[in-house]
Amino acid sequence: MYVRFGGKRLETYRSNAARRWALTLLYTALAPIPLSTFAGEPSQNVGKSFIKSYCAVCLEGAVIVLSCIIFSLFASSPPVVNPDAAAVTQVWSYVGELLFNMLVLVGAVKMSDRIIREMMGL
Repeated sequence: MYVRFGGKRLETYRSNAARRWALTLLYTALAPIPLSTFAGEPSQNVGKSFIKSYCAVCLEGAVIVLSCIIFSLFASSPPVVNPDAAAVTQVWSYVGELLFNMLVLVGAVKMSDRIIREMMGL
């Protein structure tokens, strides 16, 4: 699912999504190394912190996917416009609602990292 914003912002969101995808891939590829630290008593904290970090990266992706789904549901519903209002008022009402929905999406994507890190205590 792609949400098009246009211009440099589109490239920023693509690179951000690519970064998160590459980070998840890297965590998965390197998982055997930190998971092997569970074998020794003094190095178990490395494995525990790895599992916390891996869960945080996966949850960031889940929050981004959820926010894109919510945005697409908001965007697909017809806007609430007063038919008795002037044409300019109707247009500004529509643009305002669209901008609000886009700002909520951008905020959710940008804040997903910080929100998850705070929830996980990292």
